[in-house]
Amino acid sequence: MKNPEHVKRVISALRKEGTDKLQVISDFDMTLSRFGFNGRRCPTSHNILDNSRVISEEGRKKLKDLLHYYYPIEIDPNQTMEEKCPLMVEWWTKAHDLLLQQKILKSDIAKIVRDSEVMLRDGVNAFFDQLHQHDIPLFIFSAGVGDVLEEVLRQAEVLHPNVTVVSNYMDFDDQGVLRQFKAPLIHTYNKNNGVLGKTEQFQQLSSRTNIVLLGDSMGDLSMADGVTDAENVLTVGFLNDRVDERRGKYRDAYDIVLEKDETLDVVNGILCYVLGDLN
Repeated sequence: MKNPEHVKRVISALRKEGTDKLQVISDFDMTLSRFGFNGRRCPTSHNILDNSRVISEEGRKKLKDLLHYYYPIEIDPNQTMEEKCPLMVEWWTKAHDLLLQQKILKSDIAKIVRDSEVMLRDGVNAFFDQLHQHDIPLFIFSAGVGDVLEEVLRQAEVLHPNVTVVSNYMDFDDQGVLRQFKAPLIHTYNKNNGVLGKTEQFQQLSSRTNIVLLGDSMGDLSMADGVTDAENVLTVGFLNDRVDERRGKYRDAYDIVLEKDETLDVVNGILCYVLGDLN
């Protein structure tokens, strides 16, 4: 935490102004889901598909090659977002094209998720339940695969009515076979007005000007840009990988930085305080 006084001020303001003005905007992969468990990486929503039985051996190898080439670029602290953007579009486009070749069935998604090693962070039920009970919108803005992400939440029994997801959704033909991904393409570094301004859900949320924003990348910091009159914004960043190398940039950018923390304990504690005694 670089500026504890600022954090205290924002949290006090969030509590004082009550639930009617509050919303939570969050990334999904490696923010609400775990980065790792017992020394092993946990899959993202894309990885859940990539590693599944519906992907051919050759397809799996090509998807892994893309990951090994582009992921270091995605998290490189020495490259600007402007430099990374076209490369992220390239990665997502190639990965989606490979997935289209696999003839994935809509009816397989639930089993693919059930058979995967995906894990949500410890404390995720308390997080979703608190927001649901207080009727606070949770806006999940993800560069992952929306159909898979929603199924993960459904199976965890946390996909409550207050949850809205904007992500890369699959488009299936009449036989339930994946034929394309719906536009616009959302990648790590374009989670901003350009994509969000067009969504009806986000326009509805623009009246909620107090925001808790959760992310794990520099690109996630622009997720609240669509709220034009934002008043009090608290940003919480999960620093999962190459911690020493990226610590400085994260501390400069996020109000609170959680290093290698696989829980939502800090976030739940803040929400407990903010939602606690509002009268």
